[in-house]
Amino acid sequence: MSRYLIIIEETATGFSAYSPDLPGCIATGQTRAEVETEMHDAIEFHIEGLRLADCPVPEPRSRAAYCEVSS
Repeated sequence: MSRYLIIIEETATGFSAYSPDLPGCIATGQTRAEVETEMHDAIEFHIEGLRLADCPVPEPRSRAAYCEVSS
């Protein structure tokens, strides 16, 4: 089992998401929960496509961290 980082951003119409380790793999949704579900499905679909095309599947390598600054 692999865990891919996804970046979720709020937009004017809902949410969008992408994975830095899977270029071109994106999803949108009206709610955060919806975009997370859509992104999960998009990642599975993306990886299946890579395998069917005999392309290498990138290993997850991205990590997240936060930096606190004074407001």
